Order: sequence, then C-alpha cells, then structure tokens
Amino acid sequence: MASLIAQYLTPPMPQVTKEYDGLEFRWKFLTFRPAYFKNELYFLGAALLYFVFYFVGKKANKTKAYKWFEAHLPLYKAQFSRPANAEGLIQDGNSDFFSFSTGRRGLTSLHTTFTLRPRHDLFQLIYQFARGLIELDYKVFDSVELEFTFREPADKDTAVPGCVWAVVAKDEMKQLRADRWDMTFTKTTDNAALPQSLAVMSEFADITSALFKPYGAFSLPAILSQPDIQPYFRSLSLTDQPRVRPPSPLDPSERSKRLILSLRLPPSSSASVTLPLVTAAFQLVDIITGEGKLPGVRGGLHAQLRPETRIKLKKTREEVEKQMREEAVKEKREEEEDEKASARKKARDEKLSKLSAAEQQKALEREKKRQLRKSQGKLKMR
Repeated sequence: MASLIAQYLTPPMPQVTKEYDGLEFRWKFLTFRPAYFKNELYFLGAALLYFVFYFVGKKANKTKAYKWFEAHLPLYKAQFSRPANAEGLIQDGNSDFFSFSTGRRGLTSLHTTFTLRPRHDLFQLIYQFARGLIELDYKVFDSVELEFTFREPADKDTAVPGCVWAVVAKDEMKQLRADRWDMTFTKTTDNAALPQSLAVMSEFADITSALFKPYGAFSLPAILSQPDIQPYFRSLSLTDQPRVRPPSPLDPSERSKRLILSLRLPPSSSASVTLPLVTAAFQLVDIITGEGKLPGVRGGLHAQLRPETRIKLKKTREEVEKQMREEAVKEKREEEEDEKASARKKARDEKLSKLSAAEQQKALEREKKRQLRKSQGKLKMR
C-alpha cells in the first residue's frame, strides 16, 4: 500500500533525449540542465522581485519616519524631560512607528504616531492604486499625528475647558467627520483669518476667538497661513470627547482632554518644513493651560470663555450622557426581552416534542391563530 502511494506522489521522470547539447552542470551523480526549467525561472524571478520590493519599501518607510523625527527631536528635548523612548522610535510592523514623550508642565504625555503607506507590500500598493481609480474620495498618504494629553481631569472645569474645536483642511473634513465622533459636537464655518482651504469646526464662536487672537508675537492663524505649511496640514483639534462614540458614559478616569495635530508627512529632504507648526502646537498648549511666558494666558482658555458658553458646554455634555444612559438601559431591556422570548420558545419546543404528530399540528394552528389576533390588535390600536 505504501509503495502505491509513493508511486502516485512521485512526479514522472523528465523525458531527456540523448541528443541534448545545451548548457549542463554536473557534480558527481547530479546533473542540472537549465533548458528544462523555463517556467520555474519566471517564478523565481517574480519571487526575487517581490523580496527586493519588500526590503526596499521597508527601508524607505523607516528612513522617512526617522528623518522627520530626527528633525523635530531637538524641539522635543527642549520641551520634555523625557522626550522619547530609549530606542527612539518604536516600530510596529513595517508602516507604523510611534514615540512617547513625557515630563512637561500641563501635559501628561505626547504620543507621536506615524502611519505610512505599505511600501513593503506590492499587493497592497496595487490594491490602493486600483481603489483610488474607482473611489474618487479615497486618498492614501503618509501621515504623522501628535496627540498631546493634558494633565487636568476631563470631568472638572479647570484651565482647559471641556469643549470640541478644530481647524481642518477642507479636503479632509468629510473623512474627519466619518472617523471622529467628537467632531459631531461642532458646527463648520469659514474664518476670514484663515486661507480658503481651511475651515473651523467649533461648538461656540468665542472658543475660536480666544484661540485665534494674538498672544504677543504668537498668532495661530498667521502660522496656519504659511504657504510652506499648508500642503502638509490636515487638522488641529482640541477635544474632551473620545474619537469613537462609547456605548455608555465613560468613567472620569477613562476620559481626557487632548490637543491633536495631524499632518501629512513631508518628503525626507524637507522633513523640517513642519517644525514651525509643531512649535506652534507647544505654544498653543501653554495658551490653553495658562502656562508659559506668553502674555494674556493667565487662567487658561477656560477663563477666556463667556460664562454662558461654559454653561452651554456643560449642559451639552450632560444631555449627551443622559441620552447614552437611556440608550444603554433600553438596549439592556431589549436583550432581557430577547432572552425571555428565547427561553419561552425553547420551553414550547420541548413541550411540543413530547406530543404526537396530530397534537403538534393542533398546537401549531392555535399558536398561529393567537399570533394573528395579536397582530390584528396592534393594527387597530394604530
């Protein structure tokens, strides 16, 4: 039996003619004749091309992320006592890199996250290219995001108010609203101080007024209007809400207030072009928290808002949390009703299984009539 299986699995011997006069390699009892391996050569070439593509793409992504980080590292070192991990950037796969910074007034941490195109994966690149031809709104690019987490608790009225505010590139607005639930709190408006390519998303106008007014030599609209920066700017947002809508109100320990700067990653040769904008983000942190040496920031952003704005912000969050609690209770009640209905059906099926065929038929007809009367009653009530 084993010999039959071995004969079945063994490939047939190649038909080698005695007249073969092509290239041939011999070593002891082994003979290799390349002319008989034409298709295999193509497969080997394709595999070699894929591996070369993999290692070149992997190296390109790593170089691009490290170039940007190295260009901004002196600023990180000036701002934090622990500006980065011991190994610099931490790599997660071949297209994701991140760094953690801590040790600064007003901040718990800064997470710097790189999301690069999968240059190491030829098939993913082909998929992205094909999808871009079909879906006009589909865009892929290298990005870096800086998420500043404020030290102040999210459930208290301190220097950092509980609000949602953002400046967004208009071509990013649709995707931002789809990805970020917290942006649903805002209204979108144009602002005369900004270029036409940017828009403001804010809960109330005086939040924008407070952040856009000049603080000494610092002016956020002037920095955002710089032509060198605009191609790489995606969004700058201040938020006290999670990115994804939670099923129920979060515990205060799970909530945080954050300033998020999202950028397109510039080419490695121009990695420092976004340095003024990242510097401005640190200055904006000081304005919001009331820290630093800039004039007019005492009390932070919370002190600059009108009392009625602070009341409305608090009321909005109370209403959202109330709605979440009501939806959570309703969902739990529906789950309990489904469980009870399932238990009743199981008990009914067990009872039916013990009856004869005729009795089962009668019971099913009675149940059908009962459901019909029930549905007719509901129609009359409407």
